[in-house]
Amino acid sequence: METESITTEHQASTEQQASTAGFEARGILAAAVYAHLAGARAAGVDCDQLLLDAGIAPASAQVPDARIGREQLARLLRLLWDQLGDESGGYLARPWLPGTFAMMGHATLSSPTLRRALLRSSRFVAMVSDDLHIKLVEDGEEAKLIIHHGNQKRLQNQNFVESLAVIWLRFFSWLIDRTILLERVHLAFPPPDYDEEYNDMFPCRHYFHQRETCLVFSTRYLSMPLVRDAQQLSEFLARAPECLLAQYKSDNSFTGRIRRMLQSHNSIENLSLDDVAERLFTSPQTLRRRLKDEGNSWQDIKDSVRRDMAMYQLKQQETAVAEIAERLGFSEPSAFNRAFKKWTGLAPGAYREKHRG
Repeated sequence: METESITTEHQASTEQQASTAGFEARGILAAAVYAHLAGARAAGVDCDQLLLDAGIAPASAQVPDARIGREQLARLLRLLWDQLGDESGGYLARPWLPGTFAMMGHATLSSPTLRRALLRSSRFVAMVSDDLHIKLVEDGEEAKLIIHHGNQKRLQNQNFVESLAVIWLRFFSWLIDRTILLERVHLAFPPPDYDEEYNDMFPCRHYFHQRETCLVFSTRYLSMPLVRDAQQLSEFLARAPECLLAQYKSDNSFTGRIRRMLQSHNSIENLSLDDVAERLFTSPQTLRRRLKDEGNSWQDIKDSVRRDMAMYQLKQQETAVAEIAERLGFSEPSAFNRAFKKWTGLAPGAYREKHRG
């Protein structure tokens, strides 16, 4: 990993732009794209021809580490929706006819706050779907957006549910002109083969093998007003799905900046909150307060980065589990084993074997 420190606000801004641009430049793992075609395959669509029409070589779509550009993916999705006449891609019992998402957008636009907009989107989905339910639940200072797909067609639907969660997150962030920072995401699935994409999809902590799939964020966002008008929405929808395939905006939050700082540091445990505050030209007390406002904490961010680095090293390297634990600042391998199993539902050795096999 390259070692880099943030010494000026200009450098920090440049780093943030590079981070967001990097996702667009390197594209999306082909495994995730291939998984999204399950509905089309079940409907009898010639997926090889569909990929060719989108400018994607069918063979490359099944290469584990291959990546597909954002423009190619957007073209593929438009072709898929047109061929099926279904914006869900063939996953729902009742197809989402072309224009369904646009209708949902216009239905929510007159809502005074994000809370009302999300509740209205839930009612809209219930009206047009038999086996998809989206529910907003408030619990103290936490809000949960729960996504349940009844999966009447019995398809491999993990990628569909993940994609819906990403679309809702990015669209409603756009409506309030504010990136909704997630505290964590729960997924009622095991980690997929493309789980390294999760940092772009959900820049937060990820918990697999959960009872339900939900996005968890601070309730403070719910009272924020919608700031878009009908003309802006029409322009946004005209650019779909491209505008929903990348982060709404560069993550200029303290959470995002600290994540990137930790990711570029050789030893997470040797970087203290005081060190980070100094590099961000603020005091530790102010930084703690800002992180709390973003629904996060120093320890939560450290754990999130540790998890992501552990998953990467277990998949890509031959490093012993004990050495990975030491690198990530765990006092002993058993502590790392417990933490990793909590994060992914698998012990480190089992996770490595799954992704090597």
